[in-house]
Amino acid sequence: MAEPEVVELDLTIDDLVPKSPERLAEEKKESGNHLYKFKNYKGALAMYEEAIKLCPDNASYYGNRSACYMMMGMYKKALEDAQKAVALDPTFTKGYIRVTKCCIALGDLFGGDQAAQRASELGGADCVTSERRALETLRRLNEDAQRALDAGDYRRVVFCMDRCLDYSPSSTKAKLTKAECLAMLGRCQEAQEIANDCLRSNSFDTEAIFVRGLCLYFEDKDEQAFKHFQQVLRLAPDHKKAMETYKKAKLLKQKKEEGNEAFKMGRWQQALNLYKEALEVDKNNKTVNAKLYYNKATVCAKMNQTKEAAEACSAALDLDENYVKALLRRAKCYSELGEHEDAVKDYERLLKIDKNKEHKQLLHEAKIALKKSKRKDYYKILGIEKNASEDDIKKAYRKRALVHHPDRHAGASDSERREQERRFKEVGEAYGVLSDPKKRARYDHGQDLDDGCSGADIDPNVVFQAFFNRGQHFEFPTGGFPGSSFTFQFG
Repeated sequence: MAEPEVVELDLTIDDLVPKSPERLAEEKKESGNHLYKFKNYKGALAMYEEAIKLCPDNASYYGNRSACYMMMGMYKKALEDAQKAVALDPTFTKGYIRVTKCCIALGDLFGGDQAAQRASELGGADCVTSERRALETLRRLNEDAQRALDAGDYRRVVFCMDRCLDYSPSSTKAKLTKAECLAMLGRCQEAQEIANDCLRSNSFDTEAIFVRGLCLYFEDKDEQAFKHFQQVLRLAPDHKKAMETYKKAKLLKQKKEEGNEAFKMGRWQQALNLYKEALEVDKNNKTVNAKLYYNKATVCAKMNQTKEAAEACSAALDLDENYVKALLRRAKCYSELGEHEDAVKDYERLLKIDKNKEHKQLLHEAKIALKKSKRKDYYKILGIEKNASEDDIKKAYRKRALVHHPDRHAGASDSERREQERRFKEVGEAYGVLSDPKKRARYDHGQDLDDGCSGADIDPNVVFQAFFNRGQHFEFPTGGFPGSSFTFQFG
């Protein structure tokens, strides 16, 4: 019987002795470092976690995982690991540098200063030079932002916070400060998006809840805003801004509703006073204030205060440039005030916002009114109403023509004579148009008299001679001597 074949195994003593946790942990760390080098941070993170499980008291493993979290933008977890690393090894310079970097990314200037100081003591001032520059820049930006905030310069605050976020992309404070100022600028959608993003990380963030409430308040969503402010005050009873804004929101709603009720009851002056009081409550609530100005304009119109109504509409449009109702009312006011060019501009603007047949017709009518306003008012020149009869027109012409005929003013000064000649010509133009039914109809409808027979083409002397009987005598005082006169005869 053949002997069994002996198989020789290529084993070393290391293969026969079980690996220690420390050795296994080092192998995991090395694998993690390799993956980190090739930017496979998720894979590297898994290796570092396994190494920590094997050796939970090794500072360098936490330091490596911290670096990995930083590359993944997870700065809170990175900070926790970096702090754990320096707690395990108070001489771990890289650990303090990572703490500094994480504090900068999170916007914690105090924590960043402390960590940078400790890193400098261990590794020299040069090891955190760039971090110190970043901290100093952030300090200046925050100081600038605070000055701008105190001055109500919200655009400047937004600018400063954007610069801060370049250094501190995970700073919740910078994000929410920016969001609050965006809301103050009327950019509520952007502000809400930032607040919602912060709430996904922390659903109890009172500043984020406050910003959402502020946006709802500025969007005239009272009840929803009230709930947010109440939630903030339950979580943080001393939240000053939430308390102040909540009080303003309640007062504003009260005044607005009282004004509306007075308006419904026909108590115009009371309604006007209440709307004025409401407008003093919060200058920052542009949406509600625009509506209040429009309500004020409506009351003024009811009280025949047309100019004041137009001014109130302008104030509303300063707050909301696309406020259709305010544009409509202001255009109507301008028409009533005879400011036809402004009325046309408003109707043109309105048509760009909301193209419909009604607005198109209003613009057409306003243009006709403008054209009429630029022409001579022939009815006014003859001193008659627009519904004057043919006989009224003849009588008015007879009277005016005799008053302004140049021969009547032959002895007047040159300037006076020229003025009377001008007025005599206008009287002839007016009669020439208004005495012709077709021309009068076209004139009344604002149409151009462009058939070669417009008022300006009429010879006033021809009109005068045609109107009065041939051979009729007229005596006008010469103006030269008392009792003297000048006589002429057509013939």
